[in-house]
Amino acid sequence: MADYNNLLGELRAAPRTWLVTGVAGFIGSGLLETLLGLGQRVVGLDNFSTGYPENLEEVRRGIDAEPWQRFKLLTGGIEDLDTCKRACAGVDLVLHQAALGSVPRSIADPLATHLSNVTGFLNILAAAREAGVKRFVYASSSSVYGDGTDLPKVEERIGRPLSPYAASKAIDEIYADVFARAYGFGSIGLRYFNVFGPRQDPLGAYAAVIPRWIAALLKGEPVYINGDGETSRDFCYVANVVQANLLAATTANPEAINQVFNIAIGERTTLNELFELLRHSVCGSGGRAAGHKPIYQGFRPADVRHSLADITKARRLLGYAPEYRIAQGLELAMDWYRRKAG
Repeated sequence: MADYNNLLGELRAAPRTWLVTGVAGFIGSGLLETLLGLGQRVVGLDNFSTGYPENLEEVRRGIDAEPWQRFKLLTGGIEDLDTCKRACAGVDLVLHQAALGSVPRSIADPLATHLSNVTGFLNILAAAREAGVKRFVYASSSSVYGDGTDLPKVEERIGRPLSPYAASKAIDEIYADVFARAYGFGSIGLRYFNVFGPRQDPLGAYAAVIPRWIAALLKGEPVYINGDGETSRDFCYVANVVQANLLAATTANPEAINQVFNIAIGERTTLNELFELLRHSVCGSGGRAAGHKPIYQGFRPADVRHSLADITKARRLLGYAPEYRIAQGLELAMDWYRRKAG
């Protein structure tokens, strides 16, 4: 944490102007909250297709009025190049989070996924280069490892994508590399593993597993597990992701530029283990989940069986030091999940 703590002091002393795309999403709003708290100037871009105005309102309520004045919101989508150019004007650093997430969503509508995640990515990348942005950091995904069976996942070894969403993120990495080679425009990609935390949507068809299960447990509704429950994931609390973005955006290490990094904890949790963790957390607050048993159903199409990150590269080149393991992250986020589910 020494590198990150030093960085926080440096940012407070010398504020910069940041663009956060997807600013109303749960990761984007987490970045906004941290940056404003550090005295930074932030431009946010969102079309509210998967982000929520209440996420921004929650950030506003949680900070003083003066920091909020340093935030400028642009409403629009990255699918429009002119919008991207407006967003990048006068910006020092870009944290690109905007995307259509979810493997099932991409299988149901691959064209929408491509438009947002590939065309939109290329638009914001080109606009950032044209504007002379000093650093472009973008959200990639562990889904690019596809059908590769090696564990832990190491950045230099990926498999074949198993979904349109995974393909879109793999293409983003290719475009970022091409822009470095063709134009000398530096970027850093962050391969997020299973991120969770406050302001993550517990509702809807594409809700992530942690908020969806917590909501079901609190309401005494069925919890469905795809497969036998031994599928495993590397769950990463959102504050660790915020740390990685800020380190990547400001690193002076030339070896880190034009690289991709795993952003996770480096620990594997099965869905069965996750269910027990969540049930214990909910029961501990007097919930109705005592004795609750999950319902097992078929494996989900295009799901990766196991996921575990090797974070050695991020530690070495970025100084990344994740502070929160899954149990700590759940403890910090549980009050928010309870309020949202209620």
